[in-house]
Amino acid sequence: MNSLDQAASAFIELRPHLFGIAYRMLGSAAEAEDILQEVWLRWQNTDRSAVENPSAFLATITTRLAINVARSARARHETYVGPWLPEAVDTSLDPTVGAEREEALELAVLLLLERLTPTERAAYVLREAFVYPYTQIAEILQLSTANARQLVSRARKHVAGARHEPIDKAEHRRLLKVFLDAAQTGNLGALEDLFAADVVSTSDGGGMRGAARIPVMGGDRVAKFVRTFAPRLWPGEEVTWVEANGRAGVLVPRDGGALMLLTIEASPEGIHHLMWILNPAKLDAFERSRSRKNHFGVT
Repeated sequence: MNSLDQAASAFIELRPHLFGIAYRMLGSAAEAEDILQEVWLRWQNTDRSAVENPSAFLATITTRLAINVARSARARHETYVGPWLPEAVDTSLDPTVGAEREEALELAVLLLLERLTPTERAAYVLREAFVYPYTQIAEILQLSTANARQLVSRARKHVAGARHEPIDKAEHRRLLKVFLDAAQTGNLGALEDLFAADVVSTSDGGGMRGAARIPVMGGDRVAKFVRTFAPRLWPGEEVTWVEANGRAGVLVPRDGGALMLLTIEASPEGIHHLMWILNPAKLDAFERSRSRKNHFGVT
């Protein structure tokens, strides 16, 4: 095996792990893939004989590139037309997207990470999702170990303070199914009974016509919104159940393609967040993620 083949073999083995870091930090599979392309180019042009630990070396490059992209992404999200939701990925083939734990994978948690600084986000992802030691986090972020600990602690407090008590996957799927039944029949009372007091409905259409441009808040308003738009939301075709970021979701079809992806955030109190992804680019990205090659191939 020649040197470049060895480099490719090492990169392919680590690629799911690297993708998992970049994706969690950015909430975008497309941007994560772009970063991995850049990491691969840099890996090819590196004096690999001087690299003692390829995994640490590649994780460092990936994380630092993701921090840079996250800084520019924040400005882009502020000018995004309508509400912004993370780009969902199908995790049924690779349940943890390269992680030792499923932490920082659910769409609701990725939204919370958007509130952190890019460096805080990196520290949180490396520690909570991938269990990196603080010494390695400090080296990657070019900080002292004490500062790395402080970053992780601060990030944990931000996330924990805003996060709802989780439910298991079976209960999450059950709630989504009951919601679908009530939404498709326009049963206002059943919808309201499902919702937590702080329920929000967010539609990410990226400016597309017909998508709600502002979130809808409150049980009665969200229920009326769902009932009012039922004919448009449910075209009568059979929905497809999928696994989106470790949780149940449904693809709603139209004209042979996907009209939207729906998933929820829920707790023992009920449904807190309805997340409707209608942006065609994000739906296309989700379809691409349904192939294992997307996570493992080198292009």
